[in-house]
Amino acid sequence: MNSKAFIFAAGEGRRMLPLTEHCPKPLLKVRGKCLIEHHIEKLVAAGFCEIVINVSYLAEQVIEHLGNGERYGADIQFSLEERPLETGGGLLKALPLLGEEPFVLVNGDVWTDFPFSALSERKDIFTGVSAGDTRLFLVENPDHNPSGDFAFKRKGDALSDELVLRDSVVAHGKSYTFSGISILNPALIAQYPSKREKFPLLEVFQYAIEQQQLKGEIYSGRWVDVGTPQRLDLVNLDLPD
Repeated sequence: MNSKAFIFAAGEGRRMLPLTEHCPKPLLKVRGKCLIEHHIEKLVAAGFCEIVINVSYLAEQVIEHLGNGERYGADIQFSLEERPLETGGGLLKALPLLGEEPFVLVNGDVWTDFPFSALSERKDIFTGVSAGDTRLFLVENPDHNPSGDFAFKRKGDALSDELVLRDSVVAHGKSYTFSGISILNPALIAQYPSKREKFPLLEVFQYAIEQQQLKGEIYSGRWVDVGTPQRLDLVNLDLPD
């Protein structure tokens, strides 16, 4: 199992204004601790101690706060973007830091109790991932994304673990929302034929679907897209002491 993980933390957090006017979204507090620190601590506890984080908006604040990761028991490296490159472009730029083995990918602006430790026990997820075989973890559609993102592909009367985009839901059944957590092989990004400097990761997922190699699993635990001040407040109020 590769011990590396990548956290998206370069966005400007416009939906979070005015909270992000002078504070980058990853450093917003959830019960007294920065949101990104929750991810780092959970990843380290699960054995994913080599962490790459992309930064752009107010990058110096994130870098100064997290440092080299030593106090978390992690080895943190930063991929600095002069301007946000979106999710696909940001990941492409960070590939030299990630190596050639599959790694855990986490959106920095979600709150979840996802059991990262369980991934270290899932040898089938890591060893079974080929260049175009990425596994996404999906959740029930939240109120702010009722149409979902993906559905499981129907093969005859049964559903497989392969995914299709939500536009195909009519043919394939119920849709789900991408949790922002996945296992990704860097070769998929490197081999994606239509990449530009700035592009969304969804384009790569579409490519993987066309290759019939995008797979998924449903996660039924706690998960919140902390994308607005209101949802951040809800997370803070709802967390157990």
